[in-house]
Amino acid sequence: MKITLKDGSVKEYDSAKSIYEIALDISEGLARNACAGEVNGEIKDLRTELNEDCELNIVTNNTPEGLRVIRHTCSHVMAEAVKRLFPNAKITIGPAIDDGFYYDFDSDPFSREDLDKIEDEMKKIIKEGNELKRFTLPREEAIKFMEEKGEPYKVELIKDLPEGSEISFYDQGGFVDLCAGPHLMNTKGIKAFKLTSSSMAYWRGDSNKARLQRIYGSAFSNKDDLKAYLAHLEDIKMRDHNKLGREMKLFLTADVIGQGLPLFTPKGTKMIMKLQRWIEDLEDNEWGYVRTRTPLMAKSDLYKISGHWDHYMDGMFILNKDEAEGKEIMALRPMTCPFQYYVYMNDQKSYRDLPYRMSETSTLFRNEDSGEMHGLTRVRQFTITEGHIVLRPDQTEEELTRCVELCNYVMKTLGVEGDVTYRLSKWDPNNKEKYLGDESYWNQSQQYLRDVMEKNGITYSEADGEAAFYGPKIDIQAKNVYGKEDTMITIQLDCEAASKFGMYYIDENGNKATPYIIHRTSMGCYERTLAWLIEHYAGKFPTWMCAEQVRVLPISEKYADYAEQVAAKLKKAKVDVTVDNRSEKIGYKIREARLDRLPYWLIVGEKEAADGTVSVSSRFEGPEGTKSLDDFISQITEEIENKVIREEVKKEEEKQ
Repeated sequence: MKITLKDGSVKEYDSAKSIYEIALDISEGLARNACAGEVNGEIKDLRTELNEDCELNIVTNNTPEGLRVIRHTCSHVMAEAVKRLFPNAKITIGPAIDDGFYYDFDSDPFSREDLDKIEDEMKKIIKEGNELKRFTLPREEAIKFMEEKGEPYKVELIKDLPEGSEISFYDQGGFVDLCAGPHLMNTKGIKAFKLTSSSMAYWRGDSNKARLQRIYGSAFSNKDDLKAYLAHLEDIKMRDHNKLGREMKLFLTADVIGQGLPLFTPKGTKMIMKLQRWIEDLEDNEWGYVRTRTPLMAKSDLYKISGHWDHYMDGMFILNKDEAEGKEIMALRPMTCPFQYYVYMNDQKSYRDLPYRMSETSTLFRNEDSGEMHGLTRVRQFTITEGHIVLRPDQTEEELTRCVELCNYVMKTLGVEGDVTYRLSKWDPNNKEKYLGDESYWNQSQQYLRDVMEKNGITYSEADGEAAFYGPKIDIQAKNVYGKEDTMITIQLDCEAASKFGMYYIDENGNKATPYIIHRTSMGCYERTLAWLIEHYAGKFPTWMCAEQVRVLPISEKYADYAEQVAAKLKKAKVDVTVDNRSEKIGYKIREARLDRLPYWLIVGEKEAADGTVSVSSRFEGPEGTKSLDDFISQITEEIENKVIREEVKKEEEKQ
């Protein structure tokens, strides 16, 4: 047989050879670093025997594919260590992921001390150097094998496989796990690893199933790479909005109030107010929207017309479920669209009145599962920059394009445009009962969105099953510091709702015509956006966003009156300013201003009071020198008005 290698050279063999044997034949060094083989484009275990002509690439430990094999093997070593230390724990699944691995156990929660013990046990297992041996069993024997080992989750996984399947296992010196592989040849191939955290997870991601304990870790081919990764994790922790936002006193939560219901402090509230006022003025004055104000709840009758009652009830907070008492069934709104439809229908519209663009700062309620909530990114009550555009079908492309342009303008102003990816979220044709409309409806509406992105040069991915039940979406996605992707902004096309509500316009022939509707946000959810900004800027926000833009620091109490005069003049210019009048040394006050990530602090003493000046320092440049108060006010108000993101912020971010 002829084996064509990656460099184009050919190896010929008279008999079958394993991938490992071929790697060893090429060189001992290659075999030593080999993790797997890529056979005709498919990753295979090193133990795989080749018996016919093929293309082969030896996957080494310094490649992404090789790292996945190392990490997958490390997850099995971790499972063995857990079983040694906690014999009653039941094993479930343990895959490699983008930056490491995890394994889920049916067990009591693990503490950091437990993770340290598991790490020590893993080191012992690795030192033992047991070979990982692959073997297979028929399906029924595999079920019996795992039943005898008392591993019910593995039994369930095997039972889900088709009748007649041959099931593969790996034995690493007595510990056996159900697995398709590939794996390293032996445990000594793991050179550098660390268990990083533990958390709760649901079996198969279903909140109705067992609560499990998940241990996360990562592994690398060498200690230097692991060290760099752990330093990166520390940086991530410093940026995590759930930690940093609380430390900066922007928001908090209270158990007695409930999970997913954040409280915003005066600082956090002021930041959200700045964003809200900007968006509302932008939409109303520059993008042609009218503003509405609608109820936070409605009778079930409304949601039955919209389809939410049939397609979204599990995600809603229903206030009174017992019709037998004679009370109306009410529910908090999960979105604003059906309310704004009635605003549209308040007056008859002609084709000349369209598009009719409505926007609202909408507080919404969604019954998120407790296991899904995190900080400000997924909450049960949130406020959104929600809008609905009622339009003629011939206006679809233009209005969708305008929505994309508005989103891009908002992201550019916020300084986050480089963080995002675009996704066309489509229906799932294999699960049609979840959606309104037929296949032709979905094909047509999805093509509208596809065309708009392609004509505007937007690179995008497509995802089945991510659409709303009434229509497809352009979802603008961003990852948090841990790599989890969230939808930040969305644009949805709905060609069905208007007919359900009896919405119409009078066309140029005097006839009633059914409009289309675009559901869109311009900045998304304020809570999630604030989380995004905290992590993006590591809390060092552009001046215009800051709740405290300037702090005046008198050198001593003698200059407190002048400090207050400076602050009063700044306030009159609509600059958010405070005065630090504490009886502390000026060096201490300056350090605190830096730690608080302030854009500017002004030092005032005898000379400044006499000359009407301020000594300006900023986190962008450090000391900026003495300036007249009027000159500084002119400088900072221009920066705020133009929503400037000073270049030094970006440079610092790149380093991080």
